[in-house]
Amino acid sequence: MLAPGQPAPDIRLTNQHGEVVDLAAFSGRRVMIFFYPKANTPGCTQQACNLRDIAGQVGDTVILGISPDKPAAQKKFDDKYSLGYSLLADTEHEVAESYGVWQEKVNYGKRYMGIVRSAFLVGADGTIEHAWYKVSPADTPRKLLEALA
Repeated sequence: MLAPGQPAPDIRLTNQHGEVVDLAAFSGRRVMIFFYPKANTPGCTQQACNLRDIAGQVGDTVILGISPDKPAAQKKFDDKYSLGYSLLADTEHEVAESYGVWQEKVNYGKRYMGIVRSAFLVGADGTIEHAWYKVSPADTPRKLLEALA
């Protein structure tokens, strides 16, 4: 698991518009990265929309959402809710693994691998400022605003 002060693992993924987004391109700016299990599900929609709703309060902090969904599913999600920030497709869950959020989960006795909803604030210097593992959809925007205050 990542902790404050550690370098943020690299991100180079395709967004919902087919563009490659590289974390290094945001050097000098803070970046809020949130991992969510699946686009267009209730918890993920709440989390994504709540972050959209506070985007005007975070200054030049970049918001990036990441899930295992394909770019087309990410685009439908963005189009439906007018999210306005990049949703990155981590279909091979390599970035999720590097951030420690691809973990074994249990649902109704069935074990499977999936995203543990988590969020990270990466500082302008590329290091982790905050790591929120197992964050709730409602707490994600609150924690971001508190961290930026």
